[in-house]
Amino acid sequence: MTRIDFYTNVDSRERTACTIAAKALERGVRLFVLTADETQSERVDRLMWTFAQLSFLPHVRAAHPLAAQTPVIVDHAFDPLPHDQVLLNLTDTTPSVFSRFERLVEIVSLDPDDRQRARGRWRFYAERGYAMASHDLGKPDRGGAATDRPAQG
Repeated sequence: MTRIDFYTNVDSRERTACTIAAKALERGVRLFVLTADETQSERVDRLMWTFAQLSFLPHVRAAHPLAAQTPVIVDHAFDPLPHDQVLLNLTDTTPSVFSRFERLVEIVSLDPDDRQRARGRWRFYAERGYAMASHDLGKPDRGGAATDRPAQG
């Protein structure tokens, strides 16, 4: 069953996605960053090229010929689906194919509307019995201490 992690209280969902992508690369984990639309896909693409001063995060779109060999995919469409390891959701909705992935990552900003939509997604997953954890990245230690929470909204 898919494991679900919520990373909360972040300043920028897209920058946090890049940080998570960098950590995934370090650990040899394949990541699919699901964006809301073409505009956000392009924004995240540009950010991944400039995220680190001395390097970039290797990534392509889902339909790129090298998608099967590239560790990070950034796209708003799942067709094709080059892997099913980790899905990072930057949309405001529950991804239709999330359960095909080993892990789902949800990023929640400080924006009240974003937090409310994330609560709805939390409830959706909890009602279906998924194992979930919350990581508060807004804590002073910035360590993102995880708290496993019971499946409640």
